[in-house]
Amino acid sequence: MRLFIVDDDADLRQSLTVLLRESGYEVAAEADPEEALRRALAEDFDLILCDVRMPRLDGLAFLRRYRAEGGSALLLMMSAYGAEDAALEAMREGAYDYLRKPFRPDEVILTVRKAEERERLRHEVETLRSTIGSGAVRDLVVAESKVMRDLLELASRVARHNTTVLITGESGTGKEVLAKAIHRMSPRQELNFTAINCAAIPEHLLESELFGHAKGAFTGAIADRMGLFEAAHGGTLLLDEIGDLPLGLQAKLLRVLEEGEVRRVGGREGKKVDVRVIAATAKALDQAVERGEFRPDLYYRLDVVRLHVPPLRERREDIPALLAYFARQAAQRIGHAVSITPQALTVLTDHAWPGNVRELRNAVERAAVLAGAKPLEASDFSLAGGHANGTPKLSPNGSYDLRARVEEVERALISRALEASKGNRREAAGLLGISLRTLFYKLRRTQVTS
Repeated sequence: MRLFIVDDDADLRQSLTVLLRESGYEVAAEADPEEALRRALAEDFDLILCDVRMPRLDGLAFLRRYRAEGGSALLLMMSAYGAEDAALEAMREGAYDYLRKPFRPDEVILTVRKAEERERLRHEVETLRSTIGSGAVRDLVVAESKVMRDLLELASRVARHNTTVLITGESGTGKEVLAKAIHRMSPRQELNFTAINCAAIPEHLLESELFGHAKGAFTGAIADRMGLFEAAHGGTLLLDEIGDLPLGLQAKLLRVLEEGEVRRVGGREGKKVDVRVIAATAKALDQAVERGEFRPDLYYRLDVVRLHVPPLRERREDIPALLAYFARQAAQRIGHAVSITPQALTVLTDHAWPGNVRELRNAVERAAVLAGAKPLEASDFSLAGGHANGTPKLSPNGSYDLRARVEEVERALISRALEASKGNRREAAGLLGISLRTLFYKLRRTQVTS
C-alpha cells in the first residue's frame, strides 16, 4: 500500500514517515499543499494523510480539488484541537476518516490498516462485479432469476480459491456449464478445462482414463499414456456424475485429492499434479453414503463447498432469456433467424420442463429446424406432459390455481421417479432430490401409490 503524507509540519512528516515505513508501507511526503495536489493527481497513491489546516490550501479545499480532478485514493484527515468541525465536514464530502492530533503511534497504524482492509474489499467487489458481468461468463450462464444470480455470485467467490466444489442438481440443469463458469472466473482460466462423465465409461477403462497407464500394464497397453489428471495439470477437472464412480476407484480418487499425486495403472512411481477438482452429481450422495454405495471420507472431501443448481421449474424467470439464447444459437446453426411468438413464450414459460435446460434447448432446436423460417408458435413445440396448442395447461378443476398446479406436477414427477426406480422409494427420493421422509409425506398428501 502506497501512502502520501501532506502536512506543513516537518517534525510530524518525519515521525509519520518513519513510523509507517517501519510498519511496511511505502511512504512519500510533501509540505506544500499545491505541490502535494499535483503529485497526488500524477502519482498512484492508495491513501493520503492530509492536515486540515495548511497555508494557501487547507485540507477541505485540497479534498474538493482532488476529487473534482478525478483523484480516487482514500483521504485520512489530520486535525489539531479546535479543527474537528473542518475534519467532520471533510468526511461529509468523502474523506475516509480523521485522526485528532496529537495521536499515538498504535492509533495511526490501526486506522491505516482499517483503510487498507477497506481498499482490499473494494477491489475484491470490483473484481467480482466485473467478472460476473464479463462476456466470458455471460456467454455461458443465463442468470436472470435471483436464485441464479446469487448462485453465480457465490460461484465467483469460490472460483478464486482452489477449494474442491460439489455441484448438485437434477439432470439437465446446467451443472457442467456452472463448472465451466467457475473455471473461467478462476486464476486457472488460461489453462485446460477437462470434463469426464464417470457414468459413461466402463470401470475397467475408467481407471486408466483418469490416472493413465504404463506400457504393458494390461493387454493393449502398448505405450505409456497419461490420464486426465495429468492432462489437466494446472487447470480444472470436472468429474461429472461422481455418484456413479465405482467404489474401488473412489479410494484411489481420495488418495489423489489428499496427496496431489497420481500413479498410472501398472506404474511404480507417482507424479505430482496441480488440478482444481469440481465434482457434479444428480444423486443424493449423503443417501448413497448411508447405503454404502459411496465412501464417506470421499464424500466429505468433495463436499467442501456445495453449489446447488435449481431445476428450471423453480426459476421460470430464466426461461425467456434461455429461449432467446438458444434461438440465437439455433439461428447460427441452421442459417436463418429464429424468433418465438409472444403466445408461444407464455406457453413455454408455463411448462414444467422435467428435462430442465437440456430439454428446453433441444425443444428450441427441433422446432427451429422443422418450422422453417417462420416465427415459432406454441404448436411447433412438442411438450411432454402438457399442451402445446397455445393454451396453457389448466389444473384438474379447470382453473389456474397455483396450489393445484403444483400438486399436479408433484404427482406426475413422483410417479415417474417411482416408475424409474421400480418402486424403490429411497432411490426415487434420490432422483427427486428430496429426503425419504419428505417423499413419504408427499406420497400421503398426493395419494400416489407405489
